[in-house]
Amino acid sequence: MLQPDGGFLDAEQSIHAILALAKDTGAEIRTGERIHAIEHAAGGVRVVTDRGTLDAGAAIIAVGPWLKSLLPDLPAPLRATRQVMAWFAPSEPALFPSGRCPVFLIESRHGVHYGFPLDGGGRIKVAKHHHRDEIVDPDVHDRAVSIADEALIRAALADYLPAANGRLVDAKTCLYTVTPDGDFLIDRLPGSEQVIVASPCSGHGFKFAPVVGEILADLATKGTTRHDIARFSLRRFSRG
Repeated sequence: MLQPDGGFLDAEQSIHAILALAKDTGAEIRTGERIHAIEHAAGGVRVVTDRGTLDAGAAIIAVGPWLKSLLPDLPAPLRATRQVMAWFAPSEPALFPSGRCPVFLIESRHGVHYGFPLDGGGRIKVAKHHHRDEIVDPDVHDRAVSIADEALIRAALADYLPAANGRLVDAKTCLYTVTPDGDFLIDRLPGSEQVIVASPCSGHGFKFAPVVGEILADLATKGTTRHDIARFSLRRFSRG
């Protein structure tokens, strides 16, 4: 299947743009600050960090794989899994520029692999969706990329895109937060209506950032949202 009008966003540049828009509308961006606890406070919540405390009427908790660590009583069976991304120098780079090579996804006996056309450095990015589906502790997971990790990614290239199966230029790890059904989690914390929990899980959340952000902002400031978010409820995990 080919979607001619499909495309992709540079994640880092997109995040910088979103942060800039937030600052322009009055948001205070605080980075390098570790959150230790979310507590009840008079009329709202208190966020305890390594720099002190913050009191607010509501808090949105969207901390990815650290969600269960920060909210250990959260009634959701979330798993943090280790992923690996790799960048290769193709042997025939003329085959892979943007406009000629689309964003691609290959489903095969090797699993599901996805990738992107050449970046500014002449590299093609490829990864295996869910990689080993390896559950890890987000604080101490192995960030080193092994030969075995590389082999899992190269398998699909060797069979289907041999001209991309060139020298490994770079590789990194990241984390997915995975629900049993692969869907998002957006709901209020039971017993703490002022705390809104968000986990756009399973590797798909980034591209929905604008609408998820709208939903969360409305829940925090208006108490409701115009979007139907019933399928993202915590209640689905308690159905027998």
